Amino acid sequence: MTQMWEPGQAGVLSLPSGRLIRGRGLLAPFPGGPRPEFGLYLLGRRPRPVDWEFRWVRWPDLRLPADNADARDALEEAWRRAESERVEVACWGGRGRTGTALACIAVLDGVPPAEAVDYVRQHYRRGAVETPWQRAYVSRFPGFPGGQG
Repeated sequence: MTQMWEPGQAGVLSLPSGRLIRGRGLLAPFPGGPRPEFGLYLLGRRPRPVDWEFRWVRWPDLRLPADNADARDALEEAWRRAESERVEVACWGGRGRTGTALACIAVLDGVPPAEAVDYVRQHYRRGAVETPWQRAYVSRFPGFPGGQG
């Protein structure tokens, strides 16, 4: 059985369903403890290879994803995999893009879009979701029809 992230560990967001996802900044030193089994990396250019499975979404700093359909699919994949795997979501600083992605994943988990940014700021990082257009992206992000998928 996979050892999951520890609730309350730095950067670990606990979703209402009980799923745990770690957010982090790639510029910070790699955190101790177990490695991710899957990473979702939100960067303007392809990340360096890592020793675990990962997916890259082209997402320039302080902006929105270059391809909304790809971003949606990647966020759904991260949410699904977090049920049984250690998933991390990361950008360079771990705030804007990572916070936006975590807020969208919270929407997928059943948090109303209008509350998702506050949820992530309370449970992940106070400065998460940096720009007005990132907040607007979350507020328009569709959850699964009829609740969680």
